[in-house]
Amino acid sequence: MLRFLVLIAACFSLGTACAPSPLPPLQVEPVARPVGFLEDVKPILDRRCTVCHSCYNAPCQLKLDSFEGAERGATKHAIYPPARLHPLRPTRLFFDAAGEAGWRTLDFHSVLESSKASPANDALMLYLLEAKQRFPKPRGDYHAEAIDLACPADAKEMSSFLAAHPDRGMPLGFPPLEADEHALLATWLARGAPGPDADQQRALEAPNRVALREIGKWEGFLNRPDARHAMTARYLYEHFFLAHIRFTALGADGFFELVRSTTPPGEPIRVVATVRPYDDPGTTPFYYRFRKIHSTIVHKTHMVVGFGDDTLARYRALFIEPEWLEPPHRMPYDGKLGANPFLVYAQIPPKARYEFLLDHSEYFIRTFIRGPVCKGQVALNVIHDHFWIFFMDPAADLVANRPEFLIAQADNLRLPNEGGSNEHLTETFSDDYRERYADFYRAKRKLYDRHLPEGHDFDAIWRGRRAIDAPLLTVYRHFDSASVHKGALGRLPRTLWVIDYAQLERIYYALVAGFDVFGNLSHQVNVRRYMDYLRMEGELNFVHFLPPEVRAKTFRSWYRGVGAHEDTRSRELISKRGTKIDYRTAKPRRELVERIVERHLLPSIGIDFDPINYRRDGEKREMPRTFSSQDDVYDGLRALSEPGVALVEYLNGFEVNIVWVRVRGFEGADRAVSIVANRWHDNVSSLFFEKDQLDRTKDTIDFLPGLIGSYPSYFVDLDAKDVPDFFDLLANFDGSPAHVARLHAYGINRSDPRFWPAYDWFQARAYEDDPIEAGLYDLSRYHPTALP
Repeated sequence: MLRFLVLIAACFSLGTACAPSPLPPLQVEPVARPVGFLEDVKPILDRRCTVCHSCYNAPCQLKLDSFEGAERGATKHAIYPPARLHPLRPTRLFFDAAGEAGWRTLDFHSVLESSKASPANDALMLYLLEAKQRFPKPRGDYHAEAIDLACPADAKEMSSFLAAHPDRGMPLGFPPLEADEHALLATWLARGAPGPDADQQRALEAPNRVALREIGKWEGFLNRPDARHAMTARYLYEHFFLAHIRFTALGADGFFELVRSTTPPGEPIRVVATVRPYDDPGTTPFYYRFRKIHSTIVHKTHMVVGFGDDTLARYRALFIEPEWLEPPHRMPYDGKLGANPFLVYAQIPPKARYEFLLDHSEYFIRTFIRGPVCKGQVALNVIHDHFWIFFMDPAADLVANRPEFLIAQADNLRLPNEGGSNEHLTETFSDDYRERYADFYRAKRKLYDRHLPEGHDFDAIWRGRRAIDAPLLTVYRHFDSASVHKGALGRLPRTLWVIDYAQLERIYYALVAGFDVFGNLSHQVNVRRYMDYLRMEGELNFVHFLPPEVRAKTFRSWYRGVGAHEDTRSRELISKRGTKIDYRTAKPRRELVERIVERHLLPSIGIDFDPINYRRDGEKREMPRTFSSQDDVYDGLRALSEPGVALVEYLNGFEVNIVWVRVRGFEGADRAVSIVANRWHDNVSSLFFEKDQLDRTKDTIDFLPGLIGSYPSYFVDLDAKDVPDFFDLLANFDGSPAHVARLHAYGINRSDPRFWPAYDWFQARAYEDDPIEAGLYDLSRYHPTALP
C-alpha cells in the first residue's frame, strides 16, 4: 500500500500554507510479484485513464494510449486556447518528435520519472493517483476539457496544485481505482516505470506474415516510379492519411496507417512529418509505407478503410487503366497549389475521382464529422443536430463530367486553407473565399439551367453499387462531437443534403486535409465560415429536386432569423429550372425522400427507414399499457420519440446529448439502447451565440439500438421489469424532487460506485457487437455534476 508522509497530510489540512514547498516523496509498498507494462499496467491505463487521455483534447496533452505517450509526458501548452494568434508547433505523437529526449525539447515533462530511490517515489503520476485515494469522492462539477489542471511540471508545482485542489486526483471526477489496480500502478512507478522489453516492442510494431504479404502488394503499387502511379499514390495518400487501414485478409487483427517515409519498403520506417498531407515532403525520394498502429484504438479517431485485392483492382480500374485528360505528369509540391485538388489532379478524370470518393462515402463524411479536431463545438455548430445525406450519381453530376468547367472555375474553388496555418489576423473575417464560392455556385447553377432545364429525376441520386456502399448517411451532432451512420436513422430530418463531387472534395480538403488543429485563430475561423457555404450547397442541391414553387420556402425554413441580406442572397442561388419527378402529394420533401428510399435504396442496397423513430405522415403513436414483448417496448419508444417529451426539455442544456441504457434480462438477454437528443436550432449560420438559436420546445429524442457516438453523456441501468416505470418517467417528468430521485435511481452519476462496472459493460458490448469498428469510448464529456 501507499501512504503520504505526515508533512503532506498537513499541507492538505492547511491549504495553501505549504504550497511553496515541494511535495515529499511517497513511500511505496510494492506488490510481491513482477509487474509488466503490457500484462498489468496497460490494461488499467486503457480502462481508467486512456478514456480521457487520448487525442488532441487529452488534458495537458498527456496521452496514455501507449507507452510512448506515457513516456512523453505532459506539457503546459494547450492545443485549444480561447484564441490563438499564432500557430502552435505540432506535437503529434509518433510524428513530430523522436523518443523521450525529442519531446523534452518541445517542453514536455515526465510524469513517470522519480528522482528518489525505491521505495520512495516522487513521480507526478503517483501524486495524482494518491490524491484520488485520499479524496475518493468527486464533488462539484468536472469539465475535463475546460477545468484548470495547471499541468504541474515538478513536485513544487504539484504541491501548489493539490493544496488548492485536493479533489483533483486521477481519475479526475470519477471514482478511484480499485486497491489492487492502484497497487500495481504504484509498484510499476516505484520500479522505474519500465516499458515493453525489446522483444515485446518488436512484436507490437511488426506486422505478421499475412500483413507483410498484403503490405508488399500495396507498397509495390503505391511506389511504382511512373507518373501515373505516382500521382495516383499521391491522391490516395492525401485522402487516407487519417485512415485506420484494415487489410481484409487479416480480419479484425490489426490496423495500419499510410505514411510517407524517407526509407524504401523493407527498411525501418522514418516518417516524413508535415503539417498537411499535401505539404512538400522536403526530401527526394520518399516512399509510401504502411505502419502498424500499436497504440490503443480509441473510438473517436477510429475511421476504418478496408484494403483487399478487390480494392486494389478497383483503384487500377479507376486510375491506372483509363485514359487521362493529359499525359500523366508529376505536379510540384506547393502549399497554395496543394490546397486546390482541382488543379493538382486536373489530369485525372474527375468522374473517376468522384467514384473513388463514393466508394468510401461513409469514411470521408466521417473524417469531417469525427476528426481530426477531437474537440469540435466551433467546427460542428455549422451543422444541425440531425440530418441525412444523399449523393449525386456520377452519371448525373454535370460538374464531374465536364473537366473544362472545373478548370475554368479553379480560382473560385480555392480554399481558405491555401493561406496556411498563420493567416493574418485581419483576414479572420474576410469574405474573399465566400464571394468566390458564391461565384462558383452561380456558374454551376447556370451550367445546370443550360444543359438540364427540365431538372433531375430519381436516377440522379446515387444508389450505390455494392452492399457495403453508403448512399444514404445519417449525421447526429452531439453538441461538440458528432457521429455518422449508414442508413436513415431517426425521424424525417428537418434538413437534408445532396452532395456532388465538387462539394465532397472541398469538404474533405477544407475541413480535413487542409485543417490544422495547431493553426491560429484566423485559419480556423475562416475554415469554419467557409463550411457555411459547403452546408448550404448540399441543402441547395437537395431543394433543386423539389418542385420549383416550394424550393425557396423550404430553404428559408432552415434559416429562421437570418438577416434580410443573407435571405435575399440565398434566394438568388435557387434556380427555377424544372424537375422530372412527378409529385403526387402536397408534401414533396417527404414524398421525395420516401420514394428514393423505398423504390431505389431498399431494393439496391437494403437501406430502409428506422423502424422505431421514423413516422409516416399522419401516423399516431400511443404508449402501450403492458410491455410483454420487444414489439411492446418498440411501441413505447415510438410514442416517446414524439416532439415534446418532458425529460428532453429538462435536459435541454449541452450537458446531456447521448444516454446509454442497459436493460437487464429483457427476453433472456441484456440489451443496449442509445437515447440521442436532437436540439432544435432556428439556424446554424452564426459563428457565435448558438444558445440564441435554440428552441427547447421543439427538441426531440431518438431511441436507437446499440451504442451511438464516441462520448456518452450518461449511463442508465435498469431491469426489464422497470421499463414501464422508466418510460412513464421519460414521458411525464416534471422536475419535482420525487421525479429527480427516480431519475437518479436509474441513472449512474459520475460519483456512483457503480460507474466503472457500468462503463466496462458498455465497452465490452461495443467490442462484442462490432470488433472492427469498436474502440475505447471517451468519458471527458460525461455529465459534469458529481452528486452526493
